[in-house]
Amino acid sequence: MPSSVLNMKIQSGADLSTETLEYLNNHLKELSPREILEWAIDNLPNLYQTTAFGLSGLVALDLINKISVDRNKNHIVPLIFLDTLYHFKETLNLANDCTKTYQVPLKVYKPMNVNTTAEFEAEYGQKLWATDEDAYDYLVKVEPARRAYEELNVKSVITGRRRSQKGDRENIPIIETDSTGLIKLNPLAYWDYQQVWTYIRANEVPYNALVDQGYRSIGDHHSTFAPSGKDERSGRWVGKQKTECGLHKDYFKMRAAFVASKKKREQNAITA
Repeated sequence: MPSSVLNMKIQSGADLSTETLEYLNNHLKELSPREILEWAIDNLPNLYQTTAFGLSGLVALDLINKISVDRNKNHIVPLIFLDTLYHFKETLNLANDCTKTYQVPLKVYKPMNVNTTAEFEAEYGQKLWATDEDAYDYLVKVEPARRAYEELNVKSVITGRRRSQKGDRENIPIIETDSTGLIKLNPLAYWDYQQVWTYIRANEVPYNALVDQGYRSIGDHHSTFAPSGKDERSGRWVGKQKTECGLHKDYFKMRAAFVASKKKREQNAITA
């Protein structure tokens, strides 16, 4: 494949065949995360960063800030934050701190037609994550993300996923496309936790106060605990065969599961 592929202006996920993705990944895995991000900024269309302000996402945010400063521009890649309404207060405080520190545009998306936890629970019941996990994941993560991508015309997103986080992430490439054609860039795919933490400390990057209490991977407060072992995500969804919230699963399968669950709940309500 010609080297010109590396510098082509990608218009959408449709431009990335299996062969092209393989070629790009073979090249990108030899670059540093900063170099990967520089390539993405120059070549990927309508690029955003989706983040819950985890440590990996913070590294990417700081690197993008450095690239922006070196190019004498405002923060180049805007942020999308999915407010599930169940985040720790420390996470919300960090989101606010980061927007001020980096002067970065932050697009916040919440579950459809609700603004508070009380409104969400009035509509869907309490502890939906326990009674219908798929519906919960769809409502607080999958649907808001899809809505954000459509409203903002997002074609490419930067994630903080890494192979060392194991589970469904163990073999992720640096660049990929999902079932909707969205391009996903994982610039820290080959970094481990220690490399991430070393960068955070060396560059004085703001981070979640819960990290100092032993937390490593931080999601919703009802499903996040300090890790019990070496696996940094072992504190998420303890006791369940689950490693992802749904955001990085097949969108169409998640939507189908939600629709089926919704119909079942409606039928049960009729017969009750």
